[in-house]
Amino acid sequence: MEVMEMTEKEQATTLMDKFIDLQRIKKATDKDREIDYQIKTTKAKLEALGIVTEPLTME
Repeated sequence: MEVMEMTEKEQATTLMDKFIDLQRIKKATDKDREIDYQIKTTKAKLEALGIVTEPLTME
């Protein structure tokens, strides 16, 4: 299995995206709707990278 490391710039970008997402959730009028949107877009990004998300879903 190949180990891939993130550069500092990639790490910073990832953390900025997470920070923005958390701010969006905090300011959302309908928090459940915003959380559902965040889950949907994150799942799509993971699947685009070939990462199966089904086992990660909480029931």
